[in-house]
Amino acid sequence: MLRITGLTHSYTGGQKALDGLDLTVPDGQLLSIVGPSGCGKSTLLRCIAGLIRPTGGTLEMNGAPVDGVPADLAVVFQDYSRSLFPWLTVRDNVAMPLRRRGGSRAARRASAEKALESVGLHDAARKYPWQLSGGMQQRVSIARALAYRPSLLLMDEPFGSVDAQTREDLEDLVLQVHRAAKITILLVTHDIDESVYVGDRVVVLNRSPARVHADIPVGLPAVRDQIETRGLPEFVRLRAEVGRLVRGGARIPGAAPATASQRGGTPGAGEPEADNAPETGSG
Repeated sequence: MLRITGLTHSYTGGQKALDGLDLTVPDGQLLSIVGPSGCGKSTLLRCIAGLIRPTGGTLEMNGAPVDGVPADLAVVFQDYSRSLFPWLTVRDNVAMPLRRRGGSRAARRASAEKALESVGLHDAARKYPWQLSGGMQQRVSIARALAYRPSLLLMDEPFGSVDAQTREDLEDLVLQVHRAAKITILLVTHDIDESVYVGDRVVVLNRSPARVHADIPVGLPAVRDQIETRGLPEFVRLRAEVGRLVRGGARIPGAAPATASQRGGTPGAGEPEADNAPETGSG
């Protein structure tokens, strides 16, 4: 789905944000990306989205070079209040990007209503964004991305501006969407618990300029629960390991995710077996 090789980006003035970053993402995976504040996570996502042109390296999506904004890609930003048009209804906000793909206005609205139903907002279709709570507005942003039927969904700290309970609800919504739509998702987050809870895999970036510091498969059941999953010994172990790595620690030699028998289940869709865990990237 996505292959990044030697990606480098420097801003005006010589500030380097990315330094020879390599990353491969298979089709259908939900990849969490974490790292120290200001390390270049958002810059990486914007390069993938074609919103900024990297100063070096290559980006390929489905085997084709990324040159501009890919046609089958959608982005959900953190600031939902600035990504929705306040003068349009919720339904028309969701339908707006569908103009790029053509079709009648009625067909676009039908697709928008279907996407809103998938995120639990069918009854809000004729309201305006300012009439909704922050969590509901972010659901609208997610519905807009889903209506576009992307093969790759980028999420840039999408839950950073909502309360803790809403954040958990939105995490579960993303997991539900991922299972149902089987799309590839890259989720940038500063929340270590969230990265483990939602991810099939966690990539840790080092301090700016960013490279891959560690690449960790998540050996948790495919179907997850906010209470039960977070209480599993494997979740606690992974959370501690990712937290230490974000703070600049090294990967513990020989550390590997629990096997299916140790977890009491079988690997879920898109979940790598422990014996196939990738080597840790040192950057």
